[in-house]
Amino acid sequence: MSDKAIIEVNGERIELPIEIGTEGEKAIDIKKLRVLTGGLITLDPGFKNTGSCKSKITFLDGEKGILRYRGYALEDLAENSTFLEVAYLIIFGELPTKIEFDKFIKTIKSYTMINEEMKDIIDGFPKSAHPMGILSSLTSALTAFNPQSVNIEDEEEMYQAICKTLAKIPVLAAWAHKKNLGEPLNYANNQVGYIENILEMMFKIPTEPYKPNPIVVNALDQLLILHEDHEQNCSTSTVRLVGSSHAGMFASISAGVSALWGPLHGGANQAVIEMLEDIAKDGGDVEKYINKAKDKNDSFRLMGFGHRVYKNFDPRARIIKKSADEVLADLGIEDPILEIAKKLEKVALQDEYFVKRKLYPNVDFYSGIIYRALGIPTEMFTVMFAIGRLPGWIAQWREMRLNNEPIGRPRQLYVGEKLRKFVPINKR
Repeated sequence: MSDKAIIEVNGERIELPIEIGTEGEKAIDIKKLRVLTGGLITLDPGFKNTGSCKSKITFLDGEKGILRYRGYALEDLAENSTFLEVAYLIIFGELPTKIEFDKFIKTIKSYTMINEEMKDIIDGFPKSAHPMGILSSLTSALTAFNPQSVNIEDEEEMYQAICKTLAKIPVLAAWAHKKNLGEPLNYANNQVGYIENILEMMFKIPTEPYKPNPIVVNALDQLLILHEDHEQNCSTSTVRLVGSSHAGMFASISAGVSALWGPLHGGANQAVIEMLEDIAKDGGDVEKYINKAKDKNDSFRLMGFGHRVYKNFDPRARIIKKSADEVLADLGIEDPILEIAKKLEKVALQDEYFVKRKLYPNVDFYSGIIYRALGIPTEMFTVMFAIGRLPGWIAQWREMRLNNEPIGRPRQLYVGEKLRKFVPINKR
């Protein structure tokens, strides 16, 4: 295959280089397109065919259902590793040694305290405020308490900033949850693990002791691993774009939280539960809604089935299905919503209509089920997603800055009015 792409513009042939990634992905380098063609640009709404960067972090092949972090199969990491160990891998490029990992955990724990003035900010929110809005605001507010820009050339300074971010965001997420409940805010407990600490901050109340269920801890650990990074998705691209202006890590991550909030992105697992609740309110007739989903003339759509990237089974769903089954079996929850979910899952995995179109349950379907089983309210689902995606956002921000990538500045094709003469208001 030629290492050049040739396009013809007004009879003139233009050569553009083709770059090949380590997994065989190919990209036409169009950096010089405008210069070579006298101003021609490409038009790609949603950037579906546009590579915005080169990255060493995550490899995703939607056609084959492959997802790898730094070359490691997701299945291998989820089975054998932990959330923080995978976070270290994603951010720094290699799995940590025992000494490196112990230092990583110790440093994170040293930053779990939140400035008490942050409570004044959270007190200003009404109880009805959405926790994602609270989390985005509090993440941005961290900039006020850490006004010095991180020197990306100083490895130790970057390391401390990364550990500080991993330490504080889960606390703020738990505080957003407690704010909605009207319960006292919990401080971090450095005597327990990272995942146990998240659960304790969210669910512990002053009047009762709290001890997390090991099966729940394992399920949440796996679920957060599955969310750690997912290539150049909407929120990750937002983090890189905001960071390309040399905005700080907290400000860039705050923008990523806001992008994740959208129902087409991080809100998908919340949409799954809302759909199940609607089915339950209508009598719980699963077959009726299966038929509605098959009807081309019906606007109803099954949430949590199929994926815009994966054209096969979502590899994350394969992993988390087992955890979902274990959680439901261990907790022994009798919930009509979860019963409907199990019926839908069975149909989707066996019905020819869904199998033929590869409309399998995706990670959002199973994560929604797990979060509901754990007693996490639907408005907190996306917050949990944000905790999981945090290492990916940090890694992508760090990679973008270390690569000294230029400020993001997409082009456009103007289709508005041509030059017009101003008309005074009394003559319009």
